[in-house]
Amino acid sequence: MQLINIGFGNIVSANRIIAIVSPESAPIKRMVQEAKDNGTAVDATYGRRTRAVVIMDSGHIVLSAVQPETVAGRLEKDEKEEIEE
Repeated sequence: MQLINIGFGNIVSANRIIAIVSPESAPIKRMVQEAKDNGTAVDATYGRRTRAVVIMDSGHIVLSAVQPETVAGRLEKDEKEEIEE
């Protein structure tokens, strides 16, 4: 199982990530609000501004204070290291 750091020591399973998106668009804001209402949102921002929304295959939404590009870069880096091994 491959794990990825989404900021502040919070880790999610990379194999279960469907998308990493910016929270700026209205459809994503609605999706986040619905997840909060349903109890399927995981807030991993430690009170900081949400900069990335990680959509999991379980239907959960994970909020991160790290930029989407940073999370994606960490995912790519881990995949490259795994291939080299």
